[in-house]
Amino acid sequence: MKNSLVVRVRRLQATPVNVDLNEFDAHLVARFGPEAEGWVAAVPSLAAGLAERWGFKLGELFDSGASSLVLRCEWPDGTPAVLKLSPDRALLTRQVDMLRVFAPSGRVPTVLAADPAAGAMVLEEVLPGTAAENMPQTSLPRQWGELLAALHAVPPPAGWPLDLRGRFDESFARIGRRLTEPAIAAWIDQAMWQRAMERCETLLASQSDPVLLHGDLHPGNVLDGGPSRGLIAIDPKACIGDPCFDAVDYVVEGAGLEGVEARCRLVAAACSLDEHRLYAWSRVVAPMAAIGHLTYGGPKPAIEELLALSS
Repeated sequence: MKNSLVVRVRRLQATPVNVDLNEFDAHLVARFGPEAEGWVAAVPSLAAGLAERWGFKLGELFDSGASSLVLRCEWPDGTPAVLKLSPDRALLTRQVDMLRVFAPSGRVPTVLAADPAAGAMVLEEVLPGTAAENMPQTSLPRQWGELLAALHAVPPPAGWPLDLRGRFDESFARIGRRLTEPAIAAWIDQAMWQRAMERCETLLASQSDPVLLHGDLHPGNVLDGGPSRGLIAIDPKACIGDPCFDAVDYVVEGAGLEGVEARCRLVAAACSLDEHRLYAWSRVVAPMAAIGHLTYGGPKPAIEELLALSS
């Protein structure tokens, strides 16, 4: 079978891993181009070599993202872990650096090993690992506030090169290219996009007391670490800026449910944030969230509320 991953590490008596990687070809090729097919084909030997070198046992494949493949593994001391592999070595190097920056917070997975040249790192597995979007919602605002307090208490490293303005410059350019797609253009025009950019500029120009942000703290990037650890953030895109930004994706997720405005009040109080700024940020990211819903068949009430928020 093409791209079937079969890995056996005899020294550790690991169970062979046999999974079809074909489904990951499509999104990796979409992200990195045709050369990604060659990278996927080399994953079995790369994973086996790293297991032999670092002494871990390989397990099953995770539901990986658009830029990486992730496999469960067991560290030599028995710690449940994950092996993350990416053809984008620069991206993986940045992720390692950002996780280590946030390590003092105790609210990101521990990096157990990394080889940026190979595009590989091993992280502790977050357990039980339930995504925040699937957790009971009654206590989530309080837990989100505790998470933000821990992350934002980490001092920004001297000379940290990334800020929130750069984060938005990249997002507006990348996502804005999709406005020409018929399915998007039917709902979001250049005038709406321009309003979001102008609102963003107003907020960026009035930032005060900036902190080191996670930078991509949507509910899918926050996992349940259990009673002793609380919420754990994964895949940071660390940048310096307005602390409200790390709560805005969670607020916008309220569209079509209790409503963005109602969730904003709740989250602002729980996270000790300026409610008016948080709501203003939600109007900036609303059209981006609407594009996500339009792309993946999100619920109509959520799309309608996000579009109204963008007006």
